[in-house]
Order: sequence, then C-alpha cells, then structure tokens
Amino acid sequence: MHDVIQRVTDQIRERSRESRSIYLQRIRAAAAHGVNRQKLGCSNLAHAMAPMCDADKDSLSHMVQPNIAIITAYNDMLSAHEPYKLYPALIKRTLADEGATAQVAGGVPAMCDGVTQSQPGMELSLFSRDTIAMGTAIGLSHNVYDGALYLGVCDKIVPGLLIGALAFGHLPSLFVPAGPMPSGISNGEKAKIRQEYAQGKVSKEALLKVEAASYHSSGTCTFYGTANSNQMLLEMMGLQLPNSSFVNTNTPLREVLTQHAAKTILTMTQSRGEYKPIGLMIDERSFVNAIIGLMATGGSTNHTIHLIAMAKAAGIILNWDDFDAISKVTPLLCRMYPNGQADVNHFREAGGMSAVISQLLDAGLIHNDVETVVGKGMERTIVEPSLSGGSLTFGAGARTSRNLEVISTAREPFSPEGGVKLLEGNIGRGVIKTSALKQNHLLIEAEAIVFDSQEALQRAFKQGELDRDFIAVVRYQGPKANGMPELHGLMPPLGVLQDRGFKVAIVTDGRMSGASGKVPSAIHVVPEAAEGGILSKIITGDRIRLDVERGEMTLLADGGEIDQREPQKADLIDNRHGFGRELFAAIRRSVGNAEEGAAIFDITGKERG
Repeated sequence: MHDVIQRVTDQIRERSRESRSIYLQRIRAAAAHGVNRQKLGCSNLAHAMAPMCDADKDSLSHMVQPNIAIITAYNDMLSAHEPYKLYPALIKRTLADEGATAQVAGGVPAMCDGVTQSQPGMELSLFSRDTIAMGTAIGLSHNVYDGALYLGVCDKIVPGLLIGALAFGHLPSLFVPAGPMPSGISNGEKAKIRQEYAQGKVSKEALLKVEAASYHSSGTCTFYGTANSNQMLLEMMGLQLPNSSFVNTNTPLREVLTQHAAKTILTMTQSRGEYKPIGLMIDERSFVNAIIGLMATGGSTNHTIHLIAMAKAAGIILNWDDFDAISKVTPLLCRMYPNGQADVNHFREAGGMSAVISQLLDAGLIHNDVETVVGKGMERTIVEPSLSGGSLTFGAGARTSRNLEVISTAREPFSPEGGVKLLEGNIGRGVIKTSALKQNHLLIEAEAIVFDSQEALQRAFKQGELDRDFIAVVRYQGPKANGMPELHGLMPPLGVLQDRGFKVAIVTDGRMSGASGKVPSAIHVVPEAAEGGILSKIITGDRIRLDVERGEMTLLADGGEIDQREPQKADLIDNRHGFGRELFAAIRRSVGNAEEGAAIFDITGKERG
C-alpha cells in the first residue's frame, strides 16, 4: 500500500474514532433484533402484506424467507431512470423463483440537472440529495425488510440513496444501475455548437437538433459527469456488481445483470448466507478507494461535497485535505469527456472499471482487503460480465487497457496527479478540476469582475463587456444563499473568450457541472459569501491570483484594507420563492458548508439549529 494512501486512511480513522463508534453501536443494536417483521404486531404485519398474493403472504407470515425492499428513483422524464419502470416486476419474479419476496418500499424524487441547468429549479438540486435520503428512510421505516435494492443513477440521487441506506446500516444493500444510452453525436461537436450559439452564430433550432442528437434515448447521458462518476464510485466501494455500470440499458445483458443483483442480495441476508450489512461492509478504506477512483478517472467535482456527506452518514469524517493528498499521488488514468473526447461506452470497450481497478491495485494505490457485494477483496471485481448461451458469466476482466487513448497505465498515465486539487489562500478554501485544463491555464493573475448571478455574467458577455483577461467572481451561489446551483451556463461564454485568446477563470462559492472543466474554476469556496466570507468583500478591479500548481487562491490586496471593507450584500429575495423554493427555507438556514458536505444532518446527534 502506498505510504501516503495508508497515512491518509489512518488519519481519517483516527479523526472519525468517536463518531464511527457511535454509528457502529447503533447499527449493531438494530441488527440484534433479527428479522424485523418478527417484532410487528399482527395488525401491523397484515397491513404490510395486504396487497400481496397468497403465496407471498404465506412466505412473509412464516418469517423464514427474506423480504427485500426496493427503493426506486423511477420517473420517465430522466432518461437514466426511465428503464427502472420494468425493474420492480423483474426483481419480484426473480426473487419469487428463489423463494423470496420483494416490495417497493418507497419512491424518491429524482430531478434532472440537465433540464434545470440555469433555471430556477436548479436551486433545489443539491437539497434534493438530503430529501432523497429522508425519503429512503421513510420507505425503510416500515421495518419489514431483510435487505434493500436501490434503483438510482444520477447526480444527487445516488448520494441521497446511499446516505439513506447508511441510516439503515444494519440492512444488506446493493445498488442496481440502469446503464448508459448508446453513443450519439460526439461531445466535441456538441460543445462546439454550444459555443457558437452563445456567440449568436447558430439558431436555437440548430442547437436543439444537436442536443437532441446527444441526449437521444433511454439511459444515462454518456459524458463522464456526476451521474457516471456515481457509478464508478459505487463500484470502487463494492456496492454494485463489478464492471456492470456501463452495460447499455435495454439490452439482454443488462436484464440478466439486474436478475443477478436480486439473487446476490439474498446471499447477503441473515437467513440465506453471509450476513453483510452495509454499515459494517463500508468503512474508511471504502471511502478512500472511492476518492482514489475519483482522482484516477477525472470524475466530477460534485463528489468533493457528496463523498463528505455520504461518509458522515457512516460516522466517517472526510475533508478536502484528504482529497488533495490522495490526488497528489494518484495518476490520472482516463480521458473521457470533458477531459477527452471518449464517452463511457468507449470506456467500457477499453476495459472499463476492471482495467482501472487492476492498474490501481498493481500500483498499491487502493485497499484490496475491503468487503464487496461479491466477496472480500477488490481483486474479485476485476471481471467482465457477458452472456453465454443466455446465461450470465463473469470472466476474467481486462487488466490493461484495450485503448490507451481512453484508459492509460499507472506507469504511463495521462497525468502523474489526479483530476481535482485543493486551493487555499486569503479568499478561503475551494477545489478545482484540473484534469481538463491545459498547462497555460494553470496560472492566471488578472482583475476581478464581480457578479452576483450567472445571468449577470451572461448579460455582460452578450453586451461585449468581457473581451479581456479577467477572473469572474460569481458569489452568493453557496448552499446558504440559494441552494448552491450548478453554474454550467457560464461555460459556453467563458469558453468562447478562452478560445479568443483571453485568460479567464472563475472563483465562486457555487458548483460547476460534472461536465465542466475547460475553464479554470475555483469552486465550492468556503466561507461562502452569505456567511460573510471574503468573497463578499471583493470588488471589481481587485487583482486575484490563481496558481493551480501551487494550490493558491489569493486576493492581492492589503489584509488590513480587506478587513475594513463591509460585505456587499446581494438581493436574494427572488431566490426565496417560486418553483418550490419557499419550502426549503429551513434547509437553507441549517445547511452546512461545502467542505462539511453541504448536509443538514449527521449521525452523532449534534443537530444544527
């Protein structure tokens, strides 16, 4: 094991000693109850069984066979989640053949960031994660289940489901993907047309035609954003069938993998095999492996928030120093859009997660001795699922890439360091995605232009006011201000300016899309402007220096002068109502900062407010 990885793991374990102990005590107490429905009264159990067929009622009432919860994020507006409409029936049939039962325990909301980008609804996006966690808990609270299957793919859905699952850490848990759509128009062509539209060179009709050729069917979007980073993380944490995430939706192999997932959860229950509750299965090493996977694949910066929140739900305390230390020793192994032109279908063809995990194991960069849904050891996950005579087989997986332009080797990586870096300075702390940045964009010193919304920057661009070197300070975009929406709408205009030869960058307390990366973006800055952070005191004309290689983010002004400045308040009244935003006022008041996971709860009992 690499000494830095081991040291970071030990530091996390020591930092988390008290909170992890509290968590483990709680789930062991819950597990000691045995089959939960044995504790129910007859009326309670009758309610739980009422809609089931006689055979299933007989199975549940005898308390012997497992009953599996299905928590689903199905809706038919998200392309990634539309395939889930068929999963509950398929899972129930599969489990019935095994003498077990399943019930849809609950549905959770699943919003599409692609639909809400740059729209008011995006201000609910981050908060939907913790709402999903609470919805998961409500579904499982009926207390009649021996294990749970989770149906979710996209940005906030998987983190929310995992937080909810960890709250019921005594239950065995397995995540079931839906798979990506087939490749459409190239990501490079899509980005080109977006920039041309931002300049007024193509019509809205032309842009829509291109977008529809990219997002064209059921299945996950094929670029390597947050949704597909979720799938990578689940495999790195051993919570999903190995090398199964990127098998296309609505294919025979996808269907058989779903059936196999249902059978696998049975082997993890108390009555059918080796009891494997998620709260004991996942530990500090699992989260370290997830961070390493994030860095090695150039994954979404959103996970510098979500992983912290997910770990906290298991009593494990992560911070950005952990991410930074791991990134410095983790080679960048993947080139997928926005870090290259390949998509996740090309990634799977090149060897997928098997090739990545194999390279990381050989380099001593991930913990092998962790539990997974298919047994102990990450070595077990280096497999390739396929159909042989209609039956599922897991053959030997690729140990080296089948396409070195998509997946490299640990000895000859695309970069010696991972895809995300910590920035610190008198402005505060933030993170930056480096995997898509060119060398000449790693250092910029320029005047600040301050905006209190992404719409204000877009207006300035359209009016021709931004044709120069500058650093855009886009503030009052943090969780306490307006729910921390993604600011993906900034990318086309700033990309145009960058292509014109100007040096541009962003400093913001907001988030960027998992599809972003071309423009240097210091994001998730804490303290946020709404908390009185230095961001609230920066004025247009101040000089800022971003030195990515040195990890520095500095306002070049006298410290005494900055202290004397009054924070510049933003008018956020329009961010407080409409599109359901008024319903989330309590969350805005109680939410933690980005480095705390922008979460509203933890497991220690020390609730905010």
